Amino acid sequence: MVAAVVQLNSGENRARNLARAEELVRRAAGHGAALVVLPEKFNRLGRPEFVARNAEPLDGPTITWARELARELAIDLVAGSILELRPGARPANASVHVRPDGEIGAVYRKVHLFDVDVGGASYRESDTEAPGDEAVVSKLVDGTKLGLAICYDLRFPELFRELALRGAEVIALPAAFTVPTGRAHWQVLLRARAIENQVFVLAAGQVGEHPPGLASYGHSLIVDPWGAVLARVAAGEGVAGARLDRDLQRQVRARMPVLEHRVPSVYRSLTSARRATP
Repeated sequence: MVAAVVQLNSGENRARNLARAEELVRRAAGHGAALVVLPEKFNRLGRPEFVARNAEPLDGPTITWARELARELAIDLVAGSILELRPGARPANASVHVRPDGEIGAVYRKVHLFDVDVGGASYRESDTEAPGDEAVVSKLVDGTKLGLAICYDLRFPELFRELALRGAEVIALPAAFTVPTGRAHWQVLLRARAIENQVFVLAAGQVGEHPPGLASYGHSLIVDPWGAVLARVAAGEGVAGARLDRDLQRQVRARMPVLEHRVPSVYRSLTSARRATP
């Protein structure tokens, strides 16, 4: 299977964002990609309050666009993420897997919200967004199991291990990583999550400046289960694709069966407490 990640510089203009996303998705499909992953908030990225005011339901314009495009191109499309409008609740940062028939395969709502201070900027996603509460594994048209995560989730190995234990063989990670954290941690964390769970990681990032003057790191990557970087988009908007060698994955898992060597009885504190005792 050939897979591709799309790197975008999204702003607050949804029409412009979708037009550019469509151009790059079509380019990826034209080069044989059967699975394409878009970045976090690919349809609208900017001032948190503005993006929240323009949240959309899953039957709104963006996911309707994604469903029509996936059906036309006959691809599995991970529609990055959008802010999902939900009656009676704050919006959720939702990643949507659309199957080649245009139907929604799965919806994952970001569990870990980015409430941090980094690079001289303060981020408080919880001011405008509500967290999800469930790990999600979908299935591609060829039967491959697809795990879903979003951006800051990358720092929580427990979520990725849960996806692997539920059978995920490929994990899609739409992101808008900050420049300071991207420079320091992006590639090493992606490779670590791929290695420790013996999965392919498809990380599609935002790049460049967005309102209100913040910037995303880019460097979208495809990483294999041995930790090798198969493809990357180093700078600017673009597409990177690679063939996912499932035989290699089976060999890695057979020769080094880390998932079978787990000792859950030793890890019980991970499920009994939210935070470690100081």
